[in-house]
Amino acid sequence: MKLSSEKRAAIEVLLEAYRQGAFPMADPEAGTIHFYSADPRGVIPLLGEHDGERGFHVPRSMRRVLRSGRFKLRADTAFTAVVKACAAPRPAEALSWIDQRIVSWYTMLHEAGHAHSIEAWAQNEAGRDHLVGGVYGVSLGAAFFGESMFCQPATRQADGSRHPLDGTGASKMCLLALLEHVRLCGYTLFDTQFWNEHIDQFGCEELAGSRYLALLDDAISREAAWGRFEGEKVVASLLP
Repeated sequence: MKLSSEKRAAIEVLLEAYRQGAFPMADPEAGTIHFYSADPRGVIPLLGEHDGERGFHVPRSMRRVLRSGRFKLRADTAFTAVVKACAAPRPAEALSWIDQRIVSWYTMLHEAGHAHSIEAWAQNEAGRDHLVGGVYGVSLGAAFFGESMFCQPATRQADGSRHPLDGTGASKMCLLALLEHVRLCGYTLFDTQFWNEHIDQFGCEELAGSRYLALLDDAISREAAWGRFEGEKVVASLLP
């Protein structure tokens, strides 16, 4: 896709921020956007201590979801829809840090090949696919910056069975698939910005800002290609 000079300039500003370890967040009450750099910084290891060894954890509970076949995974088929779904306020918050400008910025990065999404799809009774979960982030060199993820759970049906469009577990499955995909594609750094209990189960750890910046400089100096995403193969590689 051909980008205008204005979009190319905006994309370069965003990429330069990521090179410096900064990321944008909107202040929904003030209507402003600021760039932040967390210290300590959250990362999920892609590589283990030995060559070819996976550095992140696949929780046992997620192995059941992976084996269930409830979701079909795709990449980059509904990028903007994923970002917009991530922008929906969480139950504990009234407003989101992702506003329409943030949506537009990441859509531009996606159009330029610097942002990607992994999506979870489920089928309704009529066989129509519905987006029920996803994760998106920014790719720069051999560094991937995870931005946000979402899932759309649904209540049990009257007979107690799971609703066919219940997205419970979909965001975690997408994150695992993203981690495995970028690992297999040769990425060396997966940035989560912050540590939290939700991603601690995957092995997220905190690094001092100086240590993170050293790893970031090394990662963005390397080359890694996003590559073709094959959902079934990625899921299979995550299972023992």
